[in-house]
This record gives sequence, structure tokens and C-alpha cells, in this order.
Amino acid sequence: MSISLSSTSPLLLRRTAAITDEEFRELRDFIYAKCGIWVDEKRKYLFENRFGKRLNELGLKNFGDYLQLLRHAPGRDREMQIVFELVTTNETSLYRDTKQLDGFKTHILLPLLAEQRKANRLEINIWSAGCSSGEEPYTLSIMLHEELGLDLKRWKIQITGCDLSPAMVAKAKSGVYSEYSFKTTPENIKRKYFTTVKDGLKVTPAVAALTSFSVLNLNDVLAVKRIPKSHVVFCRNVIIYFDDAMKKKVVGSFYENLAPGGFLVLGHSETLHKISSAFRPKFISGAVAYQKI
Repeated sequence: MSISLSSTSPLLLRRTAAITDEEFRELRDFIYAKCGIWVDEKRKYLFENRFGKRLNELGLKNFGDYLQLLRHAPGRDREMQIVFELVTTNETSLYRDTKQLDGFKTHILLPLLAEQRKANRLEINIWSAGCSSGEEPYTLSIMLHEELGLDLKRWKIQITGCDLSPAMVAKAKSGVYSEYSFKTTPENIKRKYFTTVKDGLKVTPAVAALTSFSVLNLNDVLAVKRIPKSHVVFCRNVIIYFDDAMKKKVVGSFYENLAPGGFLVLGHSETLHKISSAFRPKFISGAVAYQKI
């Protein structure tokens, strides 16, 4: 999942009531307290436009009224789901960042499979935290199919995909994607693991069988604790949008979730520098992964 207030949003095409400095700070702080996403004051005008259309839909005159709705209205829980949709932008694809995935395969996945075989523990758990519309978990499932082949039936594999956005989780569960999602996918993989349906290409049942999807707020410590213990956590292009306090909280949760020696895989622009010293950096083909010490 990539979280941002993108200037390309269609919501920017419609202007509404201006947001005051005080309203901006109150709404920003309210959202931060709920999900840990931090919006810098330099993004105020984008924040204003992103929520402007929602105010029109609700017939509200100003952002103060919207804050009152979020705090006190009977339907505030459902409205918070819409808020999460408005503050997350999901830019992803199958086989995204192939160089990093190749490094993951060579330096993490294959040694992990060999280690599990040697210990006679034919089990792999991977957590995709911020899975967006599901492309990353399905990519990981396909990679395991490719590596294990017919031997896959002997293994117990679970790829857990979680995202803040209910709409993205619903799309992930459907497993149907347009051509845009395949822009970096090898043609042979596309033919082998997807079938043509009315709305695009649908992942095969065998690939879907290794995955599960649910809505999860990484700021919810108790919910995070219910994620199965993982050998690998993928959290690419998510924590860069958190402040340092939230980064430390989330990375601490990943550390607790990981099995001894497990790996945390972040996006290229993300680092644990000054965030955590509980991991050992491991260079994987031009990228860095972090191993639990």
C-alpha cells in the first residue's frame, strides 16, 4: 500500500469550503490518532480538496461540522471507513519491483525453504501488511507455486494480506485485475496463473488458496497481535508516511510478530535507520531487508 495525498486525485477537480488552520490541525490529529497516518501542513490544500467532495455529499457547510460528525454521529464508525479511503492511495501491481523480488527469492525465500525442509517443518507464513488490492500476496503465492511445483501439496503455506481500506480488501478477495496491474508481470506467469473473466483477469483458485485477506489498522495493537506468527513480513511503501513515533510502534509490532531470524521487507525508499536497532540489515540485489536479531 502506498499512502499519500496525491495531486492526481479526481477529488481535486471540485472545490469546496476552505479549511481553516485550526480545522486542518484538528482533523489531521484526529486521523493520526485513529490510524497513524500523518499529513504535513504543507499538504493542507490537498487535504482540503481530498475531503471537499465528501462534505458536499453529506451536505455539510464546513470542516468543523465534519469533525463533529466523526466524533459524535451514530454512523461515525462507517464514516471512518470512508475517511480511511480518502487518506490512502493504492498504487500497486503484480510483480512490482522485480529486482527486489528477485533478491527476496535468492537471498530469503530459497534459503528459508531449504531451512524448513532440513528441520522437517514444511510450513511458511508470510504477512503482507498494507496489501492494497492484493497484488503483492498473489505475487508471493505465485512465486511459491513456481519454486515448489508439485511438492507444494506437502507444505502448509499461509499468506496473510491486510489493509486499512475495506474497498481494497474487497478487491483483493475478488482477485480480478485489469491489464494495468500486469504491467510488470511476465507473460508466461500471466497465462499460467490467471483466467479471463468479464472484468479482466482472475487469479486461479490454486493461487488464491494460499492467501487470506482482512481489514487491519496497524495502529490497533490488539488486532495486530492476532496475525499469525510470520517468517517474513512484507510492508512496502507504507511506513514512509508515518511519523517516527508511529514507525517505531509499527516496526515493534512486526518484530513481535516475526519468528526468530525472520525478515522484514520494506520499500526501496524506506529504512529502519533511527527507528529500530533490533534488526540486522541484509542486502538483497540492490535492496535491503531486515532480519530479526
